[in-house]
Parts: sequence; structure tokens; C-alpha cells
Amino acid sequence: MAILRDLVSSILAALLLAGTLSLTATGATAEPAPSKEYQVKAVFLFNFAQFVEWPPTAFPEPGAPISIGVLGDDPFGTALEETVRGETVGNRKITVQRSHKVEDLKNCQLLFISKSEKGRTAEILSSLTPGPVLTVSEVESFAHQGGVINFYLEGNKVRFEINPAAARRQRLKLNSQLLSLGKIVTPAKGSQ
Repeated sequence: MAILRDLVSSILAALLLAGTLSLTATGATAEPAPSKEYQVKAVFLFNFAQFVEWPPTAFPEPGAPISIGVLGDDPFGTALEETVRGETVGNRKITVQRSHKVEDLKNCQLLFISKSEKGRTAEILSSLTPGPVLTVSEVESFAHQGGVINFYLEGNKVRFEINPAAARRQRLKLNSQLLSLGKIVTPAKGSQ
């Protein structure tokens, strides 16, 4: 499993460094498909789950799945399910849940907070602390406000920043390889 994890990490690092995880359009289809941006972000969410260690208390039982929650308006369409279908992390299956209520997703180990929740970011983060939840968003300054990982676009590439202090507060251990790939930020004064 460690070999597979290292291989995935190396591939992700190479793709990021080479800039191949870009958002270039690839043509139109008859059915609406998730945007390239959210296909890339879905892959990132899956990879983040591989490089985080949750405390045993994050799971209701030893074999429980890793649950990825999407809070608010769902920008992924089917991309997230397609990305995690049949995948496991540390012998745990991966499930996806969606809700507009944070209470419905408090048992998730990874929570993506949509842009639609921008006005409630502080309230949401406060309600999740000190639970062992990897919070990820694309809300501007999310990591500076106390979130763990924040997506941002640089040109047409998806990048991310990481707040290690927020991860520690949530009792999460982030793999050094993940930390080396993201831009490290510190929370703003007065943030969580």
C-alpha cells in the first residue's frame, strides 16, 4: 500500500509541477458534464484523502468508510463519484454525501465547503472544531480564515494552499509530501 501511495504522490507531484492539471477545454458534448475544473478538484479531493491521517475517533468503527461531504451547492456533478468509485484509502471505501446543512455532514472525514456557503465560513468552521475533519474549500481566503485546504486558480491551473495549524487543531496529520505540494499559509489574526 505504501508503494501505491508513493506512486500516486509522485504522479500527482509530477502533474502539478509540470502544470498538466490545467483547465483547458476539451470540446463540447451533448450532455452537460462537470467542468474540467471540478473534475480536477475531485481528483485532488481523492488524493488529499490519501495523504491525511485521521485519529481513530474520526470513524464510528474500525472498518468504516472515509466519507467526503459536499456542503452547499454541488459544483461536481458526477465527477466526485466517478473519481472515487471502487477506490479505497487504507482499506477504507470512500463514500460521498451532500447537504446544505452542516449538521448532516458532521460525521464526514473530509468536507468540501462550496462557494455558496461563503457568508457562513466562520460559523461552519467553528461548528466543526475540534472534530477531526479535513476542511477544503474554494472560498477566497478560506485557509487564512482557519480552513485546512483552499483551492485557488493560477492562470488556468488548480492550485491549493494549506493551513497546517488548522490541520493540527482538527487533530489531523498531513503527509509531508502533501505539505510540499501546497502553498503554506497561516491563519489571519482573530481567525480560528
